[in-house]
Amino acid sequence: MAIAGAGMIGKVHSASVQRAGARITGVLASSPERLDAAVRTTGAEKATVDLDELIADADVLHVCTPNALHAEQVEDALAAGLHVVCEKPLATTLEAARSLTAQSETSGRVTTVPFVYRFHPMVREMRAKVAAGDLGALAVIHGGYLQDWLSAATSDNWRVDARAGGPSRAFADIGSHWCDLMEFVVGDRITRLSARTSIVRPERNGSVATEDLVTLQFETTSGVLGSAVICQVAAGRKNRLHLELSGTASSLAFDQEQPELLWHGRAEGNLTRFRDPDTLSKSAARYAKLPAGHAQGYQDCFDAFVADTYETITTGEAPDGLPVFADGLRAAALTHTVLESAAADGRWDQVSA
Repeated sequence: MAIAGAGMIGKVHSASVQRAGARITGVLASSPERLDAAVRTTGAEKATVDLDELIADADVLHVCTPNALHAEQVEDALAAGLHVVCEKPLATTLEAARSLTAQSETSGRVTTVPFVYRFHPMVREMRAKVAAGDLGALAVIHGGYLQDWLSAATSDNWRVDARAGGPSRAFADIGSHWCDLMEFVVGDRITRLSARTSIVRPERNGSVATEDLVTLQFETTSGVLGSAVICQVAAGRKNRLHLELSGTASSLAFDQEQPELLWHGRAEGNLTRFRDPDTLSKSAARYAKLPAGHAQGYQDCFDAFVADTYETITTGEAPDGLPVFADGLRAAALTHTVLESAAADGRWDQVSA
C-alpha cells in the first residue's frame, strides 16, 4: 500500500492499513523538507515527493492529500492499474467526480471512499431497524453535523483556501458525511433540496470564499421531508454527527459523540440501546469487535472500512455497505446542488445525480 499525504487523515489511514496487516511501501510528502516527518507519521518504508515513484511499488493507493489534488492522483493511480482509496470529496467539481467514477467502473479496480460512519455498529443497528419496519411510517428526518475547530478567527488551514479545498468547505467536508449516513440508514435518497450558506468568519489570514455553515431542507424519493444543520464554528461541539428518524411507531437517534448508544423512542417509554454484540442484529454485530462496555470509536470504524476494502480486493466480493466511488459521486452531486441552491437564495433544486 502507498499513502499520498501525511497529514492528520494520512495518519489515520496508515494506522488502519497496519492493523489490516498490509505493508506501507511509501508515502507522498508535500515537500522535501517533510520526508522524514512523513515516514515517522505513517510508518512507511520510504517517503517521496514524486507520485510516479510512489505508485511504482504499490498495489493500492490511499489518497489523503488536499482536495484539489485528488482527481489527478486518482487518474494516475488507475492508469497504473492500482486499486484506490480516495478521501472525500472525490473531486472538487461534479464533472471531475463523474469522470473518475466512470474510469473506476471500467478499470476493474476496487475504488472506495471512506464514509466511515457507516461502520459504527449502532449505525448498522439503526439501519437494520429501519429496514425491518420498526419505525412504522417515517414522518421526518432531522439532525446535523457540528464542529468547532474553525470557531476562532485565527483558525486556519488549507481547507479554508478554495484553491486547495474547492468551492465548498463545510458541506463538502462534513455535510457529505451526514447525507451519506442518512441515505445509507434510511435506504432513501434526497431528490430535491433548499440550502442557505453563511461565511461566519469572512477573514482568516485573508478573505474567505467558502462557507462555515449550511442549513438544509430536503425531500426524499418517497416524499419524506427533512432538515439538517452543518456547521464548523459551533463552539463546544467537537464532532457531533447527529441523525434522528421520527416515525409513527418508534423513533431512533444516533450521536457520533456517544457512539456506543442508540436512542429508541416509543410512545409508551424510551429506551437507550447499548452496543452489545450479544443483542445486536447480525449486520451490526459484525462490526462490534469488543464486548459491551469496552468503547469503540472513529478509528475502529476506519479499521473496518479498510479491512472491508482489502477483503473486496482479495476476494472480489464486496461486504454490504462498502462505500465506493459511486457514493463519492453522489456526495459531489449533493454538494453541487447545495451550492447552486444557496446561490439562488435557497431555491428548491433537483439533485443533479
